[in-house]
Amino acid sequence: MACFLQRVLNAMYNQKFMKMRKILFVVMFLAFGFGLSAQKYAFVDTEYILRNIPAFEAANEQLNQSSNKWQKEIEAIYAEVETMYQNYQTESVFLSNEMKVKKEEEIVNKEKEARQLQTRYFGPEGELSKKREALVKPIQDDIYNAIREMVEEEGYAAIFDKSSGGVILFSDPKYDKSDDILEKLGYKN
Repeated sequence: MACFLQRVLNAMYNQKFMKMRKILFVVMFLAFGFGLSAQKYAFVDTEYILRNIPAFEAANEQLNQSSNKWQKEIEAIYAEVETMYQNYQTESVFLSNEMKVKKEEEIVNKEKEARQLQTRYFGPEGELSKKREALVKPIQDDIYNAIREMVEEEGYAAIFDKSSGGVILFSDPKYDKSDDILEKLGYKN
């Protein structure tokens, strides 16, 4: 279950961050297309940058703790549903039709409660998403602003992100500006 949850968390995170990366990539691609000859280009690795920002690691740890806590809460309710269902099956022969209907409704309502809680915590507009937005987005914005400043200060026509899925067949390490971005953010000397 924890592996599934981790995949869900990574997918949600990657969807939001990938959207920002894609926008950045399109802007850089357009800039690239307008002046290929005398322009300066560089690339960064945002995954590398994020791994080297302690606040990002702390945010991820905080998100994982919240996620694990919420997941246990949901699993406890599903375990309760399972127990209720097993008890119902055992007792159903002794119950009147009216009592059967009542017990079935209780089970369905408890299961519905678990699904609602799951959506509240892990849905697209859920608590985890809001918490990720509050903790991770400022870090992503700082990275984006540092890249934008580098473009303006050093006259780059485009800076590509090699971790965003954009295909870069070859990249000379001397044009990798990831460490420069970390330095600009105050994480490297």
